[in-house]
Amino acid sequence: MKRQKKKIILENVLITDYAAEGKALAKLEGKVIFISGAVPGDVADIFITKDKKDWAEGRVQQIKELSKERVTAFCKHFGVCGGCKWQMLPYEKQLQYKQQEVAQNLRRIGKVTLPEMMPIVGADDDKYYRNKLEFTFSNKRYLLNEEIGLLHQNGESEQDSLEKNMPQTGALGYHAPRIFDKIINIDECYLMDGVNNQIRNTTRDFALQNGYSFYDVRQHTGWLRNIIIRYCTTGELMVNMVFNYEDEAPRKNILDHLLQQVPSITTLLFTINPKWNDTIYDLTPQTYFGNGYALEKLEDFVFKISPKSFFQTNTRQAEKLYRITRDFAGLTGNEIVYDLYCGTGSIGIFVSKQAKKIIGVEVIEDAIKDAKENAALNNITHAEFFAGDVIKICNDEFFAVHGKPDVIITDPPRAGMHDKLVTKLLEIAAPKIVYVSCNTATQARDLALLDEKYSVEKIQPVDMFPHTHHIECVVLLKLK
Repeated sequence: MKRQKKKIILENVLITDYAAEGKALAKLEGKVIFISGAVPGDVADIFITKDKKDWAEGRVQQIKELSKERVTAFCKHFGVCGGCKWQMLPYEKQLQYKQQEVAQNLRRIGKVTLPEMMPIVGADDDKYYRNKLEFTFSNKRYLLNEEIGLLHQNGESEQDSLEKNMPQTGALGYHAPRIFDKIINIDECYLMDGVNNQIRNTTRDFALQNGYSFYDVRQHTGWLRNIIIRYCTTGELMVNMVFNYEDEAPRKNILDHLLQQVPSITTLLFTINPKWNDTIYDLTPQTYFGNGYALEKLEDFVFKISPKSFFQTNTRQAEKLYRITRDFAGLTGNEIVYDLYCGTGSIGIFVSKQAKKIIGVEVIEDAIKDAKENAALNNITHAEFFAGDVIKICNDEFFAVHGKPDVIITDPPRAGMHDKLVTKLLEIAAPKIVYVSCNTATQARDLALLDEKYSVEKIQPVDMFPHTHHIECVVLLKLK
């Protein structure tokens, strides 16, 4: 028989600070407690979810006294949806805590000599800033507290038992945090222009009126699976609707209805996904209306975004991020620039006017096809893109043909750079490295490894995602 753990609730805890990844911080009798859902200055009762010798994790059970830093969240789904978790903080405070996290990570994890960090570059728009959203259909709607009359800390088991006695309608929205098979029905989302609400709500209503089945992730049954929306600053609007299986007549009905209700759609696609997972990267989206792609702009550069392309999801902030990258590179027109993890070539193309040659390397072949197409679209003839592993591609023979880099730009995923790549960079010994990161903890780890030959010259944090704890950071390294 399994022993049940004793519930621990700490009463009247003063929240004093923020730690990494948006967790609030409190200290009690020398023990550090990481807390979700709190703001520095709150006094709250904390339900402990993980208890270790020197630290613990918990969540707010009840706030006894509200912090003076708190503001009212603008979204009705706040506190249920796991998206914009920092809405209760003024935007200036969010920036302050993000700056603090970058400094702490680079100092504590990197342990290298650092220059004074520049103030974080905030977003001009803290709402309607995303150019891409994905919504999921489900036959299991996440039940709200007011519907079931239970406190917020009720977990999955209560949801499961209660939903049997509640009338269930299909949901279209975001996944409930930590619950893989239930979807929060979203009426209004502030992450993208209001057209996202129009697309989502009209599709849901039409599906319910016509009795179309919503996907069941446990049983792998149901017809409607996902809607992926890409809305560009150019005004182009691309929508991809994903179905579990082909059913031609109702598919045409729902797609025609969407075109009729949202005439601003410039490209409408559909994808049949019979797999158990939601990823569409190994599938073929089919064009129903329009040209099958959208065009986006960064400064004067045009980028073709296909339904499977990766592109920065905050276009305006991406411009700022890339300008900083270009400034840090300090190009004069004579440099060979290597763009590692180049994706669809956006950074390399963005800095191309100031470079002698651009060499982009990326493991995903489809991204390299997009990069070549984007270079051609912008009449850039001095950029070449290669699909494969940097460690294998960048050898002496390659350098003999293409030249050694004067500047390396690296923009790895959240996991940071592979240690073999770091070793390769030390071997190449380019005069400058500009390191663009979406995870300052792994960036700090890599800076410590690069410290053997490089010094950190500049640090510039950038906020790409207001109301979340995510931060980008650009670091300039110079050969010692």
